[in-house]
Amino acid sequence: MVRKPTSKDAARKPNMREAILAAAEELFATNGFNAVSVRDIAHAAGANPGSVTYHFKTKDGLLLEIYRRHCGPMNLRRSELLAAARRVRDLQDRLEAIVRAYVVPAFTSGSDLAGGGARFTRLRAVMSAEGNEVARKIIAQTFDDTSHAFIDAIHESLPHIPRTDIVWRSHFLLGALYYSLVTPDRVSRLSRGEADGSDAANAIEQMVQATVAAFQAPALDQATPSRRRTVASSKA
Repeated sequence: MVRKPTSKDAARKPNMREAILAAAEELFATNGFNAVSVRDIAHAAGANPGSVTYHFKTKDGLLLEIYRRHCGPMNLRRSELLAAARRVRDLQDRLEAIVRAYVVPAFTSGSDLAGGGARFTRLRAVMSAEGNEVARKIIAQTFDDTSHAFIDAIHESLPHIPRTDIVWRSHFLLGALYYSLVTPDRVSRLSRGEADGSDAANAIEQMVQATVAAFQAPALDQATPSRRRTVASSKA
């Protein structure tokens, strides 16, 4: 039977909680949530399984804490930037400011807890792809309120575009964020070295401009006749 750590044990190892969090984040990002056990996490952290349950109760609680510590500061910064963006009078400038408010914190927070950088972004991508119900609930709990706020703000700037189209285009933006943060080397390789995929400032500008253009594209039901025929034939 595994002995649960006492309060004295916790006092002797003040960094154990951080070690467990770091180990879990790395393992989840590499292997997914389902394939990682509490014992795996404890081994990677140099702890015993009882330490994990002492600090976080369950593996679910550990994943929730990882999301909270990274996404709380990032969501707060996004909300601050969004509030400022919504005060911009010119609709074109406002739309760009809104998109920038969403994109910038994901890049500029990479060196600290807020946003989590490439490792946490990779974890988010893995969690989204894995389809685990626990992860799905945590993602919804962490991001849905902020996502709705951005979608609503974009819709106010582009009232002629159906909200469902904006949801789709926001979904594509999130995928672009994941990929750009996790695999910047691909940009460097495919550009044959002419572009630096790790240049965050350039990545932000490229993504903001591309996303603004995507949001401003005609709604699906406003497509040209040739595009309508293409869509119709693909559905047939």
